[in-house]
Amino acid sequence: MRIAQVSPLWEQVPPPAYGGTELVVSLLTEELVKRGHDVTLYASGDSNTSAKLESVHPRALRLDTSVKDPNIYDMLNMSRVYENADKFDIIHSHVGCVALPYTNLVKTPTVHTLHGIFTPDNKKLFSHVRNQPFY
Repeated sequence: MRIAQVSPLWEQVPPPAYGGTELVVSLLTEELVKRGHDVTLYASGDSNTSAKLESVHPRALRLDTSVKDPNIYDMLNMSRVYENADKFDIIHSHVGCVALPYTNLVKTPTVHTLHGIFTPDNKKLFSHVRNQPFY
């Protein structure tokens, strides 16, 4: 199976210390590769993985003081993922709300693993895309 794993860009995969989402992404990605799947990891450029690594920035955003608007990199990352959606059988997003607007634009299914909190603000977006698979 051809799988895209999409991680937040704030921390590298796996994280050097704490990074709950990035640790989950790393463990899952490495196991999928070990089981013979063709996995592409979209993450910061300083990530370590046996999957193919795609990155829009050379290191974790939290480490780069020159980054003034991290949202730009999230948008660049999502654009790259969904412009290449036809190369995958499934996209597994770990970036929460960031991926939601893109998923209905492609035929490749996206599975969303939501690692964050639910707020009155993001409820509006979740309601808008309520037919997507959330786990």
